[in-house]
Amino acid sequence: MGENAMEKVVSLCKRRGFIFPSSDIYGGLANTWDYGPFGIELKNNIKRAWWKANVYERNDVLGMDAAILMHPKVWEASGHVENFYDLKSDCKSCKKRFKEDDLKDKKKCPECAGELTEARPFNLMFKTHQGPVEEAANLIYLRPETAQGMFVNFANILDSRHPKLPFGLAQTGKAFRNEITPGNFIFRTREFEQMEIEYFVRPSEADSKLEEWIHYRFDWYLSLGIKKEDLRKRPHGKDELAHYALACTDIEYNFPFGWSELEGIANRTDFDLRQHAHASGKDLRYFDDATKERFFPYIIEPSGGVDRSVLAFLINAYNEEKVRDDTRVVLKLHKDLSPTKVAVFPLLKNRAEIVSLAKKIAQDLKKCFVTMYDDTGAIGKLYRRQDEVGTLYCVTVDVQSLEDQQVTIRDRDTMLQERISIEKLKEFFNTKFN
Repeated sequence: MGENAMEKVVSLCKRRGFIFPSSDIYGGLANTWDYGPFGIELKNNIKRAWWKANVYERNDVLGMDAAILMHPKVWEASGHVENFYDLKSDCKSCKKRFKEDDLKDKKKCPECAGELTEARPFNLMFKTHQGPVEEAANLIYLRPETAQGMFVNFANILDSRHPKLPFGLAQTGKAFRNEITPGNFIFRTREFEQMEIEYFVRPSEADSKLEEWIHYRFDWYLSLGIKKEDLRKRPHGKDELAHYALACTDIEYNFPFGWSELEGIANRTDFDLRQHAHASGKDLRYFDDATKERFFPYIIEPSGGVDRSVLAFLINAYNEEKVRDDTRVVLKLHKDLSPTKVAVFPLLKNRAEIVSLAKKIAQDLKKCFVTMYDDTGAIGKLYRRQDEVGTLYCVTVDVQSLEDQQVTIRDRDTMLQERISIEKLKEFFNTKFN
């Protein structure tokens, strides 16, 4: 893809309706993004694949969905009110704010060379107020992570489902962090979506379960087409660990801007359950029927970013190929992730009977597969348009189709074409997609 790889992907995303700048007609809002028709399908497919692998295909993980707004004491108990902050300095001249880590001991503003204030702690949580009156007593936060919703529901899950250790809770959802240095398109934003699992284990099993989850999550990305040479595991040094973590390994992807985290798998020990038990006065220990012991389980947490995964899968799938004298851009997304599975075209849009048959085929296929109909260009342009959004197969209805009830199917990756009976289309695609 070359040095301008990110620019190519960002351009494709806007041109083809994957991702747009938020509030675009008003000049946008920095580092906020809207997912368009193809983008939301890709995003949902990633979440669906994650849910399938971690909830449906396992016997030890249950799903849930906690509220974004939680009691403010949750964030006091978790340590976010006290510890979730960045040290930041303000420029006295241009008024811009910088993270202390990014200044690298610089004494002057990197933008205008103005004088900087002393570094001060700024909490990363977004604050708001519950109710019509803005009073300190009504202060609440937009959650900075989805994890705490699973910890505070631990007793509810034990009482309602009676799971045996080890078991996990899985959740996808929005989180919010008032980061000062977001950037690299959708890689780091203030509003983002997480895919998190909190896996409760006996303390003696924590090390082995951590390793199991690291390998399991790493293999998930490979199974959906991420190139192995662009994926790595990076254990955290002791100076990198969060205050609650005993160990953590990041799964990193080789983005155009360098190796960066897709997902972290951490051993959070029993910190969270102990903290919430102490703060709430509720018993959050697990009772072992066999040993008659009560104890706080350790927690293994695989935590990944949906938006980061979207970006990684887009970059991984982006291909440019020379076809005759033209450059063909194609997103070679895995079949489970492609926003559209099938596109149907009439070869001649001025022939009503061909258009009618093509629309009928598209409508019939929609009942089983994500299918779109398009007649807004010449056939070559229609093919290229579908290549750019990763559509797996194109179906072309021509004059001969009216006579022999057959259509031409074109494969995205090989560009090979074959004729097939209309009545066998569903059977054909079932073998390809299932």
